[in-house]
Amino acid sequence: MKIHEYQGKALLRERGVPVPRGEAAYTVDEAEHAARELGGPVWVVKAQIHAGGRGKGGGVKLARSVDEVRTLAGQMLGMQLVTHQTGPGGQTVRRLLIEEGADIRQEYYAGLVIDRAAQCVVVMASSEGGMDIEDVAAHTPEKIHKVWVDPLGGLPEADALALCAKIGLPEASRAQGAAALQGLYRAFWDNDASLAEINPLIVQGDGSVKALDAKFNFDDNALFRHPELVALRDLDEEDPAEIEASKHDLSYIQLDGNIACLVNGAGLAMATMDTIKLFGGEPANFLDVGGGATAEKVTAAFKIMLHNPQVKAILVNIFGGIMRCDVIAEGLIAASRAVALNVPLVVRMKGTNEDLGKRMLADSGLPIISAETLAEAAQKVVTAAA
Repeated sequence: MKIHEYQGKALLRERGVPVPRGEAAYTVDEAEHAARELGGPVWVVKAQIHAGGRGKGGGVKLARSVDEVRTLAGQMLGMQLVTHQTGPGGQTVRRLLIEEGADIRQEYYAGLVIDRAAQCVVVMASSEGGMDIEDVAAHTPEKIHKVWVDPLGGLPEADALALCAKIGLPEASRAQGAAALQGLYRAFWDNDASLAEINPLIVQGDGSVKALDAKFNFDDNALFRHPELVALRDLDEEDPAEIEASKHDLSYIQLDGNIACLVNGAGLAMATMDTIKLFGGEPANFLDVGGGATAEKVTAAFKIMLHNPQVKAILVNIFGGIMRCDVIAEGLIAASRAVALNVPLVVRMKGTNEDLGKRMLADSGLPIISAETLAEAAQKVVTAAA
């Protein structure tokens, strides 16, 4: 789950990280009111969407009068903001952040992720603030400095200070910079985040440190512990099909291809998508129905997949371990009839009650294309989609 910048800054503020004063606005009138409340000669009008690169796409603008704030708010609200993370269709801007201006002397990057190899949180910092960290990693990886954190002790002040020194933070600003890194770590840890970024973390003309942006992603599996975070969820920023899938406890991500996939198990789903690509096809989705799928769940999955007009064929790849093949077959038959299936369906089943499941499909009278191996299934579905 993701949240907006202004919501992320609230999490930082609660943990002592300095952030600019700002207010969220949903209308032009609210934007103007926020500017008047904040006061000052300069404001920043920032589009709030769940994607990076907003500035390059025209979603972050400087205003030097309240009237200009109002004008920019009118231009941004309702616009389709296209960035490198939204795709060509862009994302509709429904919220703004009106923020006081900042006297930027230098920009830095700070971020936290889970290092799966080390099995702990890694804090990253760089002198290249304001840039995409992926570009820095690709072209100048020596400019990214890291500290691995012992979860029992948290981020020590000494390590945070050393990190600030390595990225070139002025000596007079390092204590504040270290405190900001520690606050970012606490926000990450306290909320079961999977990613937290401040980009840029700035040093102002007076030497003070501020977080000029905030980005958080949270572990969906831990959200039951954080109802206060669930309350921040913005469904307008999420794919409607993915929202519908979550209601049925389905792991679904829509992609750009035309071959829909229904698989039990995340690893098998990834392998299935890879094999489709190996034989020249493009998957339309990732869909893991899990180990406890029912006929109702499979029917819901079919409806979600077929709601995508790009889908030209479906591949069902089932390994019957916990999940029995006959139960999946029952679901496939029910789903095919319920949705009036009008695209080719390729099915490969292996495991518990495999023969019974295959016999049920054969006796159903439905035009199902059977396959014995994953390679055979992928070849048949690519041909069918074409």
